[in-house]
Amino acid sequence: MAVANPVRRPGPARLDAATSALVDQAEAMLRGRTIAVLTGAGVSTDSGIPDYRGEGAPARSPMTFQTFLDDERARQRYWAGSHLGWRHFSAAEPNAGHKALADLELRGPVNGIVTQNVDGLHLRAGSRHVVDIHGSMDRVRCLHCGQTFARVDIAARMAAANPWLEAPEGVRLNPDGDVDVDAVDGMVVPACSVCAGVLKPEVVFFGEFVPTEKFREAAALVRQADALVIAGSSLVVNSGIRLLDQASKRRIPIVVVNRGETKGDSRATLKIDAGTSEVLAGLAERLT
Repeated sequence: MAVANPVRRPGPARLDAATSALVDQAEAMLRGRTIAVLTGAGVSTDSGIPDYRGEGAPARSPMTFQTFLDDERARQRYWAGSHLGWRHFSAAEPNAGHKALADLELRGPVNGIVTQNVDGLHLRAGSRHVVDIHGSMDRVRCLHCGQTFARVDIAARMAAANPWLEAPEGVRLNPDGDVDVDAVDGMVVPACSVCAGVLKPEVVFFGEFVPTEKFREAAALVRQADALVIAGSSLVVNSGIRLLDQASKRRIPIVVVNRGETKGDSRATLKIDAGTSEVLAGLAERLT
């Protein structure tokens, strides 16, 4: 029987005086309230997964859903890069920010986490109520019959069918867990073992809509809370903005934690321009 990893309380947060004062303000706003949390790529950078728009983020043209459907060679290139990146992506470990949120959920203040990330690190950190509105890289779905598969099983089939496929030296992981690959001649892309249909990681590509039931679950979390913390998201994606709109219309406290500007700064009750790991750990210390 599988045993869940115990939640380990984050260690002392290392905050400078100015940031510590802002975290004190956040504590005063949030104490005694039920808190919903929205996280983006910035929460996972300390786990070695790059974000899309932060300083040093790789310039790239992400795969669109329509291209994936229409272009067989594009699918070969995507699956080659995704397979190589999966080894690194799946080896990432939760950081202090993930653990702090798991601690806050376990001890009561947080009612759940809505994440735009596809890395599964919140669950691995011990969080229980996680809505992954953009999906998760550890699942694969057939676009024809809807059958789902564990990513580890598809990875094994990929490796068996393409023994020549090896990661180049100095591989750079992209935010979606893939790497850039140009040479894909002879690449065998696994098909659905049920209907021979096209397989796709169960993540939302650019040009796809967030599944309606996922967004409803995310919206319910925010609706049931009386405060919202947004961590590590620049809020340029529509799903995040819609949840911010919901909280803003209800006039509940909104705390935004992110390095650099976000599209939600003007509507935040408090903005903390700092790293998410140390700020979330600092909040966990104060609120628990």
